[in-house]
Amino acid sequence: MHPILELAALIHPMPEPGTPDPDDILADVREDVDRKRKKYADDLEATAFGTDTDPLIVALQKEQALKEAADRRIRTLLAYAREFHPARRYSLHELGEASGYTFSGVRTAYGDPEVTLVQGQIGRTPRRAAEEPGRA
Repeated sequence: MHPILELAALIHPMPEPGTPDPDDILADVREDVDRKRKKYADDLEATAFGTDTDPLIVALQKEQALKEAADRRIRTLLAYAREFHPARRYSLHELGEASGYTFSGVRTAYGDPEVTLVQGQIGRTPRRAAEEPGRA
């Protein structure tokens, strides 16, 4: 197998029999994985060729960028949960377990940039600002 196809197989693993439920969709799921592998391999090859970079390095850079984007989304969700969620207040322990942060790390995982981002995207004032006297 070509190394780029091997990288695609690592990023898009084929499901084992019995994993999709019901079993009768396994063929469809495998076809979908084959399409994803082909697209990934084509994109990886084009990027590697266009930047004259080793495909493995390109794959690692892509995964690092995805990891950073996921971490940004987690911090945004934590800001929403702590500062905006109207239904209830979540405990630091609960949010920490769900996000992979320690309960004390939840407090520092997000800051004003994430609060401002959430405020802009949902159009509401954070709880802390709404609860302060003289602020709306």
